[in-house]
Amino acid sequence: MPPHVRILLGFVAGAALGVALFVAFGGEHAVVAAITSVTEPVGKLFLRALLLCVIPLVASSLVLGVTGLGDLRRLGRVGGKTLALTVVLSSISVIVGLAAANVVRPGDRLDPDVKAKLVAKYADKAQELSARAIADDKPLSEAIVGVIPDNIVAAMAKTPPDMLGLMLFALFVGVALALQKDEVKRPLVDVLEAVFKASSTMVRIVMLAAPVGVFCLLVTMTARFGFELLGALAVYVGCVLGALLFHQIVVYGAALRMLAGVSPIAFFSRAREAMLTAFSTSSSNATLPTALDITERRLTVPRPIASFVLTVGATANQNGTALFEGVTVLFLAQVFSVDLTLAQQATVLVLAVVAGIGTAGVPSASIPFIAIVLAQVGVPPEGIAIILGVDRFLDMCRTVLNVSGDMACAVIIAKSEGADVLQVEQPA
Repeated sequence: MPPHVRILLGFVAGAALGVALFVAFGGEHAVVAAITSVTEPVGKLFLRALLLCVIPLVASSLVLGVTGLGDLRRLGRVGGKTLALTVVLSSISVIVGLAAANVVRPGDRLDPDVKAKLVAKYADKAQELSARAIADDKPLSEAIVGVIPDNIVAAMAKTPPDMLGLMLFALFVGVALALQKDEVKRPLVDVLEAVFKASSTMVRIVMLAAPVGVFCLLVTMTARFGFELLGALAVYVGCVLGALLFHQIVVYGAALRMLAGVSPIAFFSRAREAMLTAFSTSSSNATLPTALDITERRLTVPRPIASFVLTVGATANQNGTALFEGVTVLFLAQVFSVDLTLAQQATVLVLAVVAGIGTAGVPSASIPFIAIVLAQVGVPPEGIAIILGVDRFLDMCRTVLNVSGDMACAVIIAKSEGADVLQVEQPA
């Protein structure tokens, strides 16, 4: 049975069991607590095992990607194209999200009683996130300086790791290696090749347990919340999902067709395993090993380009996150009857694009950024309590857009560099 089918079966079975438990007992019942006390740690073990492979895989693949590009002028071209595509696609995603929120106006439709219950249920968590966001909000000059870590070991030891700092360090090492003579760089390149292959093998071993891990993650979420909160926030959830789907099919589809000359249907068909992994883990970083394998093997993107674009994109190219932040800020503004002007919505656009680029590729990492943006436009940051109940599900959905966007960028850039993409698939 193909891996993506096993993952899908695990997802469906987990969701079905979780909803059945919720309907039969309710989210706070002792039976549900007992079952989720088993499924939650198993799901977290799967997620942590994937994340365990990320740092060696990212460091080795990015250094190898830079050195593999050879000519530093080519590196400059690929880097410039990656940055340009990231900014353009992220901007379009936020515009799509803002347009959807302005047309549907989901915040005007939320029942006041439901709103009060949601705020009461998640008030403590929202206050904690809001306080953390304000504490982490630094002046622009400090934020720019903080992009480059002064200690790479400390940057990797953070929770979550400073992936942007790690990538900059790996890029620096890759550029320095590319400037060396072959006899000087060959020993280190051989070591990094071994690290990359070993990390990739570790990922394949972990992914053997993916159906069980996905099953446990879904049981935990649906058994606790069922569809109660999704029903209460159905219009908001539908608005986010509609905007995500539009960006996925229309924007990515048009970009693939016009810029790479490939069939969007063929692309999504070959990328489905990585997309399912993204959906189940809610983490671009955890999905990165699978995405790298699928992009190189099934989309036939050359490894140097795939390594560079996907490792950078896992942190910087967060289209789904940027879109979600745009919709959510407008939704909460509508809930609190704050009428945002066009200038304020333009501010939301810029902040959401920047936040999408700077958001860590781990579950729910965008929530603190939303608190910052809300404070900037005069909406109470505590309002994020309203969306916390459905954030996990929406996080799963927007991660799919993040990961498929990275893979689409890799295909487009590889095609622009003369590579034959989406050819005969390479063996596993």
